[in-house]
Amino acid sequence: MSGLKFIAISGTTSVTQNLYIYEYDNEILVVDCGVGFPETEMYGIDFVIPDFSYLKQNANKIKGVLISHGHEDHFGALPFLFKEIKAPIYSTKLVAGFIKDKFEDYEMKIPSINVFDPEKDVLTLGSFKVTPFRVSHSVPDGVGFAIDTPEGKFFHVSDYKFDWTPVDGRPFDITKLANLASDGALCLASDCIGSTNKGYTRSENEIQDKVEEIIRRAEKQVFFTTISSNISRMKQAIVAASHVGRKVVLVGRSIEKKIEIARELGYLFFPQGQIISTKQARKMQPDQIMYVISGSYGQPGSALYRLALGEHEQLKITAGDIVVFSSDPAPPGSKASVDFVVDKLMEADAQVHYYDMQEDLHVSGHGSQKDIELLFALVKPKYFIPIGGTKRHMRSYTKIAQSMGASDKSVFELSPGDTVEFKNYNARLASRISVRNVLVDGLGIGDVGKVVLRDRRILSQDGVAIVLIQIDKNEAKLITKPEVISRGFVYEGAQRNLLKGAANELYTLLNKKQHLDARIARDVSINFLERFFADKIGRRPMILPLVIEV
Repeated sequence: MSGLKFIAISGTTSVTQNLYIYEYDNEILVVDCGVGFPETEMYGIDFVIPDFSYLKQNANKIKGVLISHGHEDHFGALPFLFKEIKAPIYSTKLVAGFIKDKFEDYEMKIPSINVFDPEKDVLTLGSFKVTPFRVSHSVPDGVGFAIDTPEGKFFHVSDYKFDWTPVDGRPFDITKLANLASDGALCLASDCIGSTNKGYTRSENEIQDKVEEIIRRAEKQVFFTTISSNISRMKQAIVAASHVGRKVVLVGRSIEKKIEIARELGYLFFPQGQIISTKQARKMQPDQIMYVISGSYGQPGSALYRLALGEHEQLKITAGDIVVFSSDPAPPGSKASVDFVVDKLMEADAQVHYYDMQEDLHVSGHGSQKDIELLFALVKPKYFIPIGGTKRHMRSYTKIAQSMGASDKSVFELSPGDTVEFKNYNARLASRISVRNVLVDGLGIGDVGKVVLRDRRILSQDGVAIVLIQIDKNEAKLITKPEVISRGFVYEGAQRNLLKGAANELYTLLNKKQHLDARIARDVSINFLERFFADKIGRRPMILPLVIEV
């Protein structure tokens, strides 16, 4: 027998796409199954998901999939896994609600989810005995796992911090952790993303007064945005609004759905009538309303993005309105999108409170150096595995462990596919497995290579549609109709009407814009022409907008 293996499929050299495997003999336990977000050069890619090849090859061994908390980078890839493999899922109650909603999004049958209570439940999954314990994070109902195996006890602690005054009133269960670790720990695999930050991470509770102060001073509309899974942050915003006499309107499906799930499951309480509809809000004065709106990462098409561009069907930003971003532009590629939305809001003379202003409107959900030291002191593991961060985070984590007495050989900084084998209370790097990033483009999963991404397939099969657009910079309007040119996409002589039809419809769409600039013209052209050609002839050429501002 080869002992127990810990395999990092993904989630070590990046902060997303978390998936880890514990394998003993003919049994496998999976911890987390999250999506990653595309880098800026991954044109047309919606998500990056873990490589499930190893799990597919060993599907009969899987005893369960444990989900640590309700962020997409820890559970969002489950629908893709379930297209290949069916396995029991285990999570807390709130996370189960989020998982069900995710399967509904993909119009898939909702799997049976085994809900456990971290206060009392112990899970026996083959040779693995799993004891969950509550941790603090930026989303409620997160847990860590103590995993008893035939080779020793492991602690798997994904995203966490030691928050003694969390918004949900349920702090890190430090007593239970200490008791579980009292009889010795072979290995700790834990969050390393905060390892470069000094001190302790601040409490979520500190944000309440800052948000309330901003809302209290506001004389017009207030728009508050954060990530949709951050139930605690939205609760703070709703409470702050009630304190200053404002009603709350939820804007955006993701916000509405997450709030609904949290309220139904008992994780969110607010007075009757505090949440009102957009229709009801129209009958009230601007200084009586606060909107909690989706799109904190500046996602094109989100409610906040459309509001910033003056394209929201029901809402309009006006001079003097307040917009509060209570999140950092964390996912890869999101900063440019957030900056674009912030600039557009400022052009409309809104007062924008965002990450560059250093107003402490966001608190990290990840433990800093002192949090990490405290976790190490409580668990006292023989071996350490940093997870959920980049190489620089792992190296800082290693230095913290070494400063507390760990040897050079007791910390394993793993790359995707790396395997650590534990046997007779010792550990070594074993042979790695081959893994790759699997890119999701629309309905296609893994059919786009990482190096050339869509380009190779598009250029060889669908070609390029070049759209020439001329804009009067002073008038912020089109000068002439766009021109669509084919290169390796369709033969222009035979498909002239297709290209002219595309140009005409794009012209109509762009002409409706109240303010047109190069960024908007590019975004609209790409989104429209991709759908247009897919609908008309089932092809998806690379859309290359060439915008000239005169």
